[in-house]
Amino acid sequence: MISFNYETDFKLTNETKISNWIIDVISAEGFKLGEINYIFCDDDYLLKLNLEFLSHDTLTDIISFDYTMGKEISGDIYISVERVEDNAKDFKVDFDSELSRVMVHGVLHYCGYKDKSKEDESQMRLKENYYIDSLSNI
Repeated sequence: MISFNYETDFKLTNETKISNWIIDVISAEGFKLGEINYIFCDDDYLLKLNLEFLSHDTLTDIISFDYTMGKEISGDIYISVERVEDNAKDFKVDFDSELSRVMVHGVLHYCGYKDKSKEDESQMRLKENYYIDSLSNI
């Protein structure tokens, strides 16, 4: 099950399409869906989580808590809508594209992809781009 929760005024307009897309990503990676909760929030909300759970005093666009067991993907994905908006401007992409990237990024972490090294980050970007392209076909 995929759920969408809002701690800000932002609301997805296409929850069903996004859910189907995420399920397809999980399946394509050889996993099955457990329970994923997307929580959309603002910078302040996510900063508090970053400080409390990761001891990081920085703004970020996403924090994910992975509860995956075996091949069943589960977790909570917190997304700062403010960071996504700013990043979209910085990277000169539209908001929906950047939001899609962040949403699939969290799921790809649950599938085992990392992004700490240059090589891992490159692989993560390739996967993100591949799945973002597939979203237009849903």
